[in-house]
Amino acid sequence: MSVSGVSPVRGCLGEMTLDPRTIVPLVRKELRDALRNRWFMLYTLAFGALAVGLATLSQIGTGLTGFAGFGKMTASLVNLVLLVVPLMALTVGASGLSAERERGMLAYLLSQPVTRLEVFLAKFIGLGLALASSISIGFGLSVAWLAFHSTQADIGVFIRLVALSIMLALAMLAVGMLLSVVLRRSSTAIGAAVFVWLGFVFVSDLGLMGATVMFKLPIEQLFGLSLVNPTQAFKLAAVGGFDSTLDLLGPAGLYGVQTFGAWLTPMLIGAIAVWVVVPWGVAGMLFTRRPL
Repeated sequence: MSVSGVSPVRGCLGEMTLDPRTIVPLVRKELRDALRNRWFMLYTLAFGALAVGLATLSQIGTGLTGFAGFGKMTASLVNLVLLVVPLMALTVGASGLSAERERGMLAYLLSQPVTRLEVFLAKFIGLGLALASSISIGFGLSVAWLAFHSTQADIGVFIRLVALSIMLALAMLAVGMLLSVVLRRSSTAIGAAVFVWLGFVFVSDLGLMGATVMFKLPIEQLFGLSLVNPTQAFKLAAVGGFDSTLDLLGPAGLYGVQTFGAWLTPMLIGAIAVWVVVPWGVAGMLFTRRPL
């Protein structure tokens, strides 16, 4: 046995070793720390309050009731997710490793009998679970509001929207953690995360419209560019849950339905999944090989 408590086989395998018995306590630590973070609590309260507020405003003064009002509210929630969830996940991910590196906590944690890959994976899982909890609370408050006001709602649509929102959060979390690994300072990583958020949420929409008008892009290329952006893929998949024609998304969404039919949703989910796997894989590789 080694003095440090690390088995010889584990030591030989180096920083790429994974042990579930080590990962589970690390995940619990990360989840507990995230849920206690005041900024994370503020994000959760803000998202929940905005979700309930949009649910209320979407049915005031419109004359829409039942499933018509529910559809309008769901469209409002999709826009809320597009604005809040990427910002929340990007900033949480960007500060996840860089802040602990600055405080010296990361070096202390890695001095224990754990590998870098275990620490990185536990950080991602813990923060992902915290983000999923925050999103679920926000949507849960909306469902409770609907139930209290006896408004008809399709729970299946809500479940679909929650699942897609969590996938989008994991994708943005992976990008944020990549920024946290590449950029050494916490303030720099968070600033870069805000710029990335602006690029995904705002510049992409305006850029697609401008490129379409300026270069007269064919509909196939416009749809392809929509798939590249995870927020656009989320919007297509989410709206498809309550508007089967995707008329709310214009010609690109309608083209996707007519061309791919039932395969459209798996394509969109796959596009979001790529944004989870690729940035996470690159960030994990860099984290296990670069010096602190």
